Amino acid sequence: MKPAEAYIYNQQEPFKSILMHVQILIEHTFPEAHLEYKWKIPCYYIGTRPICYLNKSKDYIDVGFWHANHITKHADCLVSEKRKKIKSLRYKQLDNIDDNIFISILKEVEAFKNSSFMK
Repeated sequence: MKPAEAYIYNQQEPFKSILMHVQILIEHTFPEAHLEYKWKIPCYYIGTRPICYLNKSKDYIDVGFWHANHITKHADCLVSEKRKKIKSLRYKQLDNIDDNIFISILKEVEAFKNSSFMK
């Protein structure tokens, strides 16, 4: 098992289910995306460009986006929490995930994957 997969598989519930659901959404939206293990967390890339990372933090799953400063749709759903470049979606329960919002943000981030992280 690859380290990124092990990271997800070894999480306790509900975090494992949240991570697996997010994986499905990402891989369905971008079949060309690949999962890497960077900075001790799973990160999705399209080619050599990062799209997002997945991190179990405290009592939630943090799905971080480097290109979040470019997001205009659903920006109110993103958390910056004192971070300058990265914003994230946070989930405590599987039911909290709105697939449509998640996919919309993914597509918007993907459109800027070749741009600078800062606007």
